[in-house]
Amino acid sequence: MTTATRAVVTGTHAVVPAWRDWRSWLERLVHAWRRSMRFRTLALTLGLTALTILVSFVWMALAIQNDLFESRTQQLLVEAQRATASAQKTLDAAEVEGDGVAVQNLMETVRLSIQRQSSTDMIAAFRISAEPEPLAPQDFEQGDLTASMLTAGLRDAVRSGSDLQWWQSVGIPQDGAEVPGIVVGQQIVVPEVGAYELYLGYDLGSEAQTLQFVQLTLWGAGLVLVALIGAILWFVLRSVTVPIAQAADTSAQLAAGDLAVRLPIRGEDEFARLSRSFNAMADSISAQIKELAALSLVQQRFVSDVSHELRTPLTTIRLAADMFNDRRGEFDPATARAAELLHAQVQRFEVLLADLLEISRYDAGSVQLELEPTSLAQLAEDVIESMRPLAEQHGTDLRLVAPGGYSLVEMDPRRVRRIVRNLLGNAIEHGEGRPVVVTVDSDRTAVALGVRDSGLGMSASDAERVFDRFWRADPSRTRTIGGTGLGLSIALGDAKLHGGALTVWSEPGRGTHVVLTLPRRAGAPLGPTLPLRAGPDVDELSALGSTQPIDVPEAGQ
Repeated sequence: MTTATRAVVTGTHAVVPAWRDWRSWLERLVHAWRRSMRFRTLALTLGLTALTILVSFVWMALAIQNDLFESRTQQLLVEAQRATASAQKTLDAAEVEGDGVAVQNLMETVRLSIQRQSSTDMIAAFRISAEPEPLAPQDFEQGDLTASMLTAGLRDAVRSGSDLQWWQSVGIPQDGAEVPGIVVGQQIVVPEVGAYELYLGYDLGSEAQTLQFVQLTLWGAGLVLVALIGAILWFVLRSVTVPIAQAADTSAQLAAGDLAVRLPIRGEDEFARLSRSFNAMADSISAQIKELAALSLVQQRFVSDVSHELRTPLTTIRLAADMFNDRRGEFDPATARAAELLHAQVQRFEVLLADLLEISRYDAGSVQLELEPTSLAQLAEDVIESMRPLAEQHGTDLRLVAPGGYSLVEMDPRRVRRIVRNLLGNAIEHGEGRPVVVTVDSDRTAVALGVRDSGLGMSASDAERVFDRFWRADPSRTRTIGGTGLGLSIALGDAKLHGGALTVWSEPGRGTHVVLTLPRRAGAPLGPTLPLRAGPDVDELSALGSTQPIDVPEAGQ
C-alpha cells in the first residue's frame, strides 16, 4: 500500500482519508441542499446551464463535423472526377497499334497525370477482365492505398457502372496509426486492352485535426462559460441571500427572547423595506411584552400584597370561628350548623390564601428547595396513612405497591409530600369508591410514584388542561373534600423545581393515572427510560388483595 492511500491508525481506530469517506460527503451535500437556499439555487442553475451548454455544443460539434466532412468530400469527388476525365481523354487520344510497350508507357503517363491533378499519391488500378491479354498493363498500387483497403461492395459497384463514381470512408494507416480518409473509384478504358478499376485515396487527417481543435475550443469555452456563470451567480445570490440569512438569524434571536435585536437598514430597496417592517414589528412586540410583563408584575404584587394583608384579619376570623365551633354544643341547632360551616369555610379560605401565596412565589421566581435525603417509598406510606381516614369516608381502599424507591434521594420532602397528598386527594374524590393504587419504583437515575384510580376518567383534551389553575373537567361537580383549584398547578411547579415531571393518562370510564418522576439528584436531567410511565397498562387494582406495601429490594441499593 502506498503512502498516499494508507489509512492513519490512532489507538484502535483507523482514520479514513476524507476523499474515501464518500458517505459523509453525500450527507453534507444533502444537508446543504436542504438547509441552504444559496447552494440549492446555485446547484440547480449551474446544472441546468451545464446541460444546456452540453446539448448546444454537442449539436454544434456534430454540425461542424458533418459540414466539414461533406464539403471536403464533395471537393475531393470533383477533383477525382476531373482527374479521371482527363486521364480517360488522354487514353482515348492515344494510338498504340498493338504495341505493349506503348500501352505500358501510356498507363504510366496516365498515372503521373492523375497524381498531378488529384493532389494525392495514393492511386491504384486493377484490370476488370480476368481473360489473358498480352498488351494489358500490370495492375499497380501506389502510396498507402492497397487492395486490402477496398471493400468487396465498392469494387463490385465500380465494376458494374462504367460511367459512375463511387466512394467510401476508410482508415488509412500512417505512422503506426490510422487516420480518416476516403477512396474514390471509377472505371477507365485502356485502348485495345479494356476497362480498369481506378481508385484514388485521400487523407482527411488535416480535417480531423481541424475538427479536434474546434471541439476542444468549444469545450474549453463551455467550461469557462460555466465557471463565469457560476461566479456571477454566486455574487448575485450572495447579495440576495445574505439579507435573508440575516433576517432569519435575527428572527431566531427575537424568538429566543432577545427583544433588543434589530435588522440593519441599507438603501431603499425591498430588503430595506423588509428591515423597516421587521424592526417595527419587533418594536411593537417588545412594547407589548414589556407591557404584559409590567401588568403581570402588578398582578403578582397585587396577589402577594392582598394575600399578606388578608393573613392578619383571617387569623382573627379563624380564632373566632374556632371558638364558635368549640362551643357549638351550647347553641341551638341552626346556630351550631352555622358555626360548623363558618369553621369549615374559614379553613378552606386559609388553604386558598396559602396556595395563592405559593403561586405568587412561583410567579416571582423566589421559590427555593430545602433538600433532604428522603425515601420516596417511606414518604408515600406516611401520606397514605394520613389520608386513610378520608379514604374510608369515601369507601376507597388505598393500596401501596413499592418494588423500589426505598433508597435515599435528594428532594424537598415538604413539597413532595404536598404533591402526593394532592394526587391522592384527587384520586379519592374522583375514584367513585373504587380502590386507588399507589406505585413506587426507581432505576439508576430517577424515582417515580404513580397514583392510579378507576373512577370517572377524563378525555384527552381535558387531561391536557388538568394542571391549569382553577380548572375543573366538570364545572357543575362540587368539591367534596375541599380544595382550591390550585393544587395540581402547584404540584406541577414543585415537580419542575426538582427537575422532574408530572405526566397524566386518563380515559372516560377507565380512570386516571398520574405519575411523578424525580431525578435522584435534584436538577439533574431525567434519562431516556423512566421507572414508571403513565398509561392504562398499570392496573394492579384487581391483582392485589393486601393493603400492605410489597418490599422488594432494589438492584444496586
